[in-house]
Amino acid sequence: MPFSFRCAALALVCSAVGAHADGPFPGPAPTTTFGSSKLLLTGGVASIDGAAGGGLTPWALTGGHASEHEIGATAAATRVVTRDYALTGYAAAFAWNERVEVSLAHQDFDASAAVPGATLRMDIVGLKVRIAGDAILLDSDRWMPQVAVGLESKHVSPGAAVGGVLDAVQAKRDGIDVYVSATKLLLGPGVLLNGTLRATKANQNGLLGFGSVDHDRYRFKPEVSVAWLLNRHLAVGAEVRTKPDNLLFAGEAFRENAWRDVFIAWAPVKRVSLTAAWVDLGNIVGKQDQTGMYLSGQFSF
Repeated sequence: MPFSFRCAALALVCSAVGAHADGPFPGPAPTTTFGSSKLLLTGGVASIDGAAGGGLTPWALTGGHASEHEIGATAAATRVVTRDYALTGYAAAFAWNERVEVSLAHQDFDASAAVPGATLRMDIVGLKVRIAGDAILLDSDRWMPQVAVGLESKHVSPGAAVGGVLDAVQAKRDGIDVYVSATKLLLGPGVLLNGTLRATKANQNGLLGFGSVDHDRYRFKPEVSVAWLLNRHLAVGAEVRTKPDNLLFAGEAFRENAWRDVFIAWAPVKRVSLTAAWVDLGNIVGKQDQTGMYLSGQFSF
């Protein structure tokens, strides 16, 4: 793990612990228990990068059922299949006190449509810290959304063939995304709103490396999620995630489009949730109109 990421992660954890120590709980610290307090689906699902949120973008919420003074964890598996490509992902996350979340994710991307026999692999370590606000609107004087900052440290293993292409354009194998998310759940209409601003150098989320010879600086890209809780077991929504165009100079085939989805999430029981979505990933290495299906299952406590 890069030294800069470890330092930043340590700083974030220290700030979170400090904020908790100064919080509104006099006397001995409350007993920590396994999570069970959250309403179903209000912790989101595991995103493709491991952090709790929608399928494509993180939210300011921590995953699982852990609320204040509780700990929780999630494990998830995801499959995305488009016209020419397929991605399989696995993720796990640990949450504490509705304040800190640590996540791990692994992705296998079948790129045979572009390079015969090629599979790109990426590992992601994430850290998210709540810094202000409350996600759930309980009364008229608590309109401030829940705000969290996060880091995602990514390492891609592209294989020899794709690795040669990345070397030619000087795309790095390692990168760090930094983001801030703001989330609010309006209990009356049952609508969740989320906005994320991400600083990133990632090409196709990091699967094609980070930066390039002509574009090796961070770019700020917005992400938006809207979800409607139809009842305590079912939610529908949509997401848009914009991305940089660091490899455009290498040819039109490398142009990136925003990712979009329309999803439905179902929690038949408290510990299990299933998510299905229609996704539009746009152009991926010369293959246009990469639309298809997203399926994910999550176990949490």
